[in-house]
Formats: sequence, structure tokens, C-alpha cells
Amino acid sequence: MSEPSYVHGASERPFIGETIGVHFDRMVGEFGGQDALIVRHQGLRWSYEALKERVDAFAAGLFALGLERGQRVGIWSPNNAEWVVAQFATAKAGLILVNINPAYRLAELEYALNKSGCTALITAPRFKTSDYLAMLRELAPEIARAAPGNLHAARLPDLRLLIAIGEEDAQGMLRFDDVSGLARGGERERLLKGAQELQFDDPINIQFTSGTTGFPKGATLTHHNILNNGFFIGEAMRFSASDRLCIPVPLYHCFGMVLGNLACLTHGAAMVFPSEGFEPLATLEAIEAERCTALHGVPTMFIAEMDHPDFRKFDLSSLRTGIMAGSPCPIEVMKRAVESMNLKEITIAYGMTETSPVSFQSSAEDPLERRVSTVGRVHPHIEVKIVDAEGRVVPRGAPGELLTRGYSVMLGYWNDEEKTKEAVDEAGWMHTGDLATIDAEGYCNIVGRIKDMVIRGGENVYPREIEEFLYRHPKIQDVQVIGVPDKRYGEELCAWIRLRQGESASAEEIRAFCQGQIAHFKIPRYIKFVDGFPMTVTGKIQKFLMREETIRELGLKVEKTA
Repeated sequence: MSEPSYVHGASERPFIGETIGVHFDRMVGEFGGQDALIVRHQGLRWSYEALKERVDAFAAGLFALGLERGQRVGIWSPNNAEWVVAQFATAKAGLILVNINPAYRLAELEYALNKSGCTALITAPRFKTSDYLAMLRELAPEIARAAPGNLHAARLPDLRLLIAIGEEDAQGMLRFDDVSGLARGGERERLLKGAQELQFDDPINIQFTSGTTGFPKGATLTHHNILNNGFFIGEAMRFSASDRLCIPVPLYHCFGMVLGNLACLTHGAAMVFPSEGFEPLATLEAIEAERCTALHGVPTMFIAEMDHPDFRKFDLSSLRTGIMAGSPCPIEVMKRAVESMNLKEITIAYGMTETSPVSFQSSAEDPLERRVSTVGRVHPHIEVKIVDAEGRVVPRGAPGELLTRGYSVMLGYWNDEEKTKEAVDEAGWMHTGDLATIDAEGYCNIVGRIKDMVIRGGENVYPREIEEFLYRHPKIQDVQVIGVPDKRYGEELCAWIRLRQGESASAEEIRAFCQGQIAHFKIPRYIKFVDGFPMTVTGKIQKFLMREETIRELGLKVEKTA
């Protein structure tokens, strides 16, 4: 019998058995004078000791405002120093930080605040086209006549306190910078006492997952979940206190606050933020100016950086490692990043918010071909199995759904027992919804999403495989493949293609490139040339929107099923 697709991360490296706050203080004691936080768009540069002063003062200030352990504090903001302070201060105070997507609008904000029962909200005044303060006043006109900390809004019944980032005076709100000055000796003592009382299994963070259907679900994560995941992520990159990580990914997402901030904290490394939202030029400038050794990003970010007109003007020789993740990483993009950005030890990470998030990661020791073509091997202390539709473990190399179990699995979806039971079975396995294979050496390859798999005339077709092939075409910059309904075959393939600047191509040319190279049923019937793809703020491609648009444009009929 062939070996089953089951792997576990046996490791001699022990867990960090501490809360985030206790570990934070421990690292400050070790690396106090070293750079901790550099925020270029705010002109800030803080050592670990300076960051601790601000974190402790803000945490004590939250106590002075009447907040109690276990209450939820939302944060609605792009990347800035205040976000980082809030992340560590709420952890120290035993408050549960609720990450709110900076792209949210009225209905989504209202849902997130009410679902999680936020008592307080930390908000930026605005970001890009979003006027946060105006949206809050529309949701809660009561703000105009409320004393700060005493809001009673009909549509936001749990919300009492609004804290505004920035210098402007916001009616009915406290300014972020003023909170730290509210603390007295009693609150400081309470903070010290709390460090002994908080447990590492306490919930500390709620992150809303961006589903394609239904309402977002609030994955509830503990100190133990995200602190240890951050540590082992850093280990895979060979992080040390001499590393300086450029973080252009958003903090509201695990990519920023765990793969970024917590990977740095657990190794005494420096967090470098180039801009409040992703800007390729600002990222390149930060890498050069701060001599960053590591860089995070989704594939579209790396593409934007390498395609910037001034790319070759920058000295990126300090770079060594980093993570490309968040969506499938094209092999050709990975190879290009290794060669042109000096990212000789770049890694790919795979996971999901519900698992803190990383389950697999390539490492610096892996051969280059393995690092660019797989998501690496299972993380320490985590189990993974690949199962078929009946829940049976499949042989090595066979595709199936990836299930994961271990310390990283969330406590559950906040205030949603039914959805939690659907996601995590009685044996503790988290069902990811991702199709994957595990080879004889334990390397994992993500084939695609179960819902993205296309069944054409009885043949299972994985869009990822076709995308990887099309990336070889010299004119193609980026490509995404989806399935659309078809009367004869059930589904047909459609490729959305973004060409390189100055290039032109025809659908016939693309299909001719495929002839004789891939099976006939894998050659896209429809080709659509585009300037970009619909995507989330974290750079994830929204294939369901692509599918809807294609169906509408082609006048296709969606067959109803029982």
C-alpha cells in the first residue's frame, strides 16, 4: 500500500508558553536599544524600549477609560504606528482586538462592530476614498451630541467609545495621542498584575474572513495561536535581531500582524512600514534606505515592484528573505524575484486566517526548485492530512481536501457555533476547502480551491495548472483562469490575461501556444484581455466576480441544479 498523505511537524523547538504581553517585555529586555518600529510615512523610528513606553501607556489609558479584560476593541485603519501600538497594548490589557478591513463600507462596518460586540473603536480619519469619520457619523448620528466614551447609538448598541487617530479634533471622540495621558499609578499597577493573570489560551484577536458568499465570519485567535505561529514563521526565514522586515501588506490581515509584526517581535527584528497602503515605489525606497533584509507581499505586489519604471535604479542588495503568500504564487514570478530582487532565501507560506495563519512554509534549506514550485513542508507542531470526498486519507501525490490540526487552529468563529462546527470537525481538524497534494518528501502543492475546480466533460481541471503554463508565454504579465457554464461540457475554461506593457496578442495566438503542450480539454475556450483583476485589499483575486462578469458578457446561462 502506498504511503498516506499525512504529515506532522515533529520538532525539538518548544512552544512559547507565554502571553504576547509577557513575551513582548521579555524581548524588550533583550533587545531594548535596537530598532523595533520604523514608519517612513510618519517619520517615526522607535527602539524596542521606546515602543514599550508607548504600548504600556496606551494600555493603561484604555483601563482608565473603563475598558475591562475580554471586551472587544475594533481598529479601522491603514498601516501606521498607532495600529502597532494598539496591537500590543490590547494584548497586554487582555482586550480582544477586532481587525476591521480598511476597505469596508457602511453595511460591512456595522455588521463587524455588532457581530463582535465592540465596546470601543480606534479609527483613522480617512484612507484613500474612504472618509471613516463621515461614515461613522452616518451610522451613528448620536456621536455629535455624545460625550467621549458615552456613546449610545441605535444602530451600534454595544459601542461606547471612539478613539480617532490623528491631530484633528473629532466631536464625540477621544484623540489617540491623548489616551496615554489618562493613566495613573493604579492603571499601571493593574497592567503589571494582569500580566500574571492573563493566560496564553485567552482569546486576543478576531479577524473577519472574507467569504465569497454570506456574511464574514470572525475567526477568534489566542495569544498561543498567533505568537507561536509568528515565531515559527520567523524561524523558517532564519530571522535574527539583525533582520529588518519591509511590511507593505496590511496590518488588519494576518499577513501584516502575524507574519510581519509577530515574526519580528519573537526574534528582536525591526518592523519597517513604507506607506499606509501598498505603493511599489515607496516599498522600493524603504528597502534601499533602511537596508531591509526581508520583504513580504502577495504575488501582485512583487510584480508591481519589479515592473516599476525605476526598479533598476534601486539597490536591493541587502535583501535576503521574505514571504510571498496570500494567493497562489506563480513559479515564474518567484524565480524572477529570486533573480532580480536578491531574494535568494525567499519563502512561500500557505495557510488561512482560521489557522493563525500558516500551516506550510518553504525554508531557506529547500532547493530553489522546491521553494518556487511548492508551499514547502508542514510547520512545526502541526498535523495535516489530505482526504477525498468521503473523508478518507488519499495516497501521496493524489489530490484532495487539505485538513489541518494543532495549536494553530482557532477557538472558533465568534458567536457562531454552527459555522464553527461546519469548519472544525469533532476530531479537531480544520477543513480548509483547498485542494492539495503532498509528495513522497512531504512537500505540499496547492492545486486550487474545491469551489474553483472546473469539471469539463467529466474531466477535473485545476485552473492553477493552466495558469502556471500560461505564465511561460513571453507576452503574458499575469493570468487567471476560471470556469464558466457550458451546455455541452457542463463547464468551459476562460482565461483572463494581462499582457506586458507594450505587447499585443490575439486569442488565437494564446490558444496556439497551448496546442500540443497541454491536453486539449485544458486549453481555454474563452480568452479575455484585461488591464487588471478584481481583488481584495490584500491582493487576493476575486474569481467569483470574474466569473459573474464573464457570464454576463458572454450571455451564458447558469444551469440550475437540484
